[in-house]
Amino acid sequence: MSRPEPYVLVLYYSRHGATADMAALIARGAEQAGKIEARLRTVPSVSPDHTASIPAIPENGAVYCSEDDLRHCSALAMGSPTRFGNMAAAMKYFLDNTGALWASGALVNKPAAVFTSSSSQHGGQESTLLSMSLPLLHHGMLICGLPYSEPALMRTQTGGTPYGASHVAGPDSDLPLSEDEQALCLALGRRLGDLALKLNQKEPMT
Repeated sequence: MSRPEPYVLVLYYSRHGATADMAALIARGAEQAGKIEARLRTVPSVSPDHTASIPAIPENGAVYCSEDDLRHCSALAMGSPTRFGNMAAAMKYFLDNTGALWASGALVNKPAAVFTSSSSQHGGQESTLLSMSLPLLHHGMLICGLPYSEPALMRTQTGGTPYGASHVAGPDSDLPLSEDEQALCLALGRRLGDLALKLNQKEPMT
């Protein structure tokens, strides 16, 4: 049985557009790695009244992620805005419902990366990235960060961490990504795509 064509799943939740902009750059970087597709997917908001009050298909932007999108990916980039030093509830809710994938080991030994955006410079970006990595480690994924061989990581005065790409959106959440933030998103995508291609060429790890 032939393997499916490799793809990087770029999964994100975005309220004001910054995380979505980062996702698009990471997807572009992943496809720069070679013959690999990047698939942009999002997750629905969590309804405060606990009812399904949103359309089944988003009115604009990426479509909602399915279990199969996640199951069959060769690599995962996951992004969320920072909420008090943690991921947004919508992303946490999505991950909390991936127990079947965990039980089957569908994501074991696949590379993963994380990214985030916050309103302030010290708004909990690093703790958000680390907390987002925890469920991926439980899934057996291989966490891919940003090495300091990336020049933008040393010179950035805005976002950017060794734990993953980040962005400082400002108090009104309307600041565009800086050149360094853009460079690091592209670099993270390329690194993830490159790892996915290399691992896809090998026999499954046991």
